[in-house]
Amino acid sequence: MKNILVLGAAGQIANDAIDLLLKNKAYNLTLYLRKPKRVANIHGSNVRVFEGDVLNFKKLKEAMEGQDVVYANLDGELEKLAKNIVKAMNESGIKRLIFITSLGIYDEVPGKFGAWNKKELGEYLVLYRKAADIIEASDLDYTIIRPAWLTDEDEIEYETTQKNESFKGTEVSRKSVAALVVKLIDNPTLEIRKSLGVNKPNTDGDKPSFY
Repeated sequence: MKNILVLGAAGQIANDAIDLLLKNKAYNLTLYLRKPKRVANIHGSNVRVFEGDVLNFKKLKEAMEGQDVVYANLDGELEKLAKNIVKAMNESGIKRLIFITSLGIYDEVPGKFGAWNKKELGEYLVLYRKAADIIEASDLDYTIIRPAWLTDEDEIEYETTQKNESFKGTEVSRKSVAALVVKLIDNPTLEIRKSLGVNKPNTDGDKPSFY
């Protein structure tokens, strides 16, 4: 059995990832969030709901006991959240971390779309970059995921780019990002210590199609 801790389990991408993970009976899921009623519809003998805030280090470390993989899908005080996650994982002896950030944190998005993205996201890019820097400075087996602008399309279609490559496309479905998360959990040695941009192919443009 593989034990997976999902931080920010009420998020939309996290919910899609949980749906996919529940199909594999070899996985035990711990859903960590501040308001457990937000996942009241998720059931299973391999599901445990843990009420807590990632900013609460004591609670976070308690939830990490016996875990194999930590998947974080968070917003808010990202620098503090990243520091707590890295510290708790180090103290708990857990190595594998999958962490969702945002496109544009390395100024890797080219052209008019890059300028538009920077204008729209502004300070969020700074916050996500600080979190990414903390994770990349650790000795964890991390994978950072940088999604394009998110859609609710019922599809799994994506491609990835590395940290040192120009970002492609403008949008991607939440289900596609969730599928990538699950692929990384299914294949524990895949994309270790990498930062992946993820987008739907052939969605290049000055803005996402829904703007």
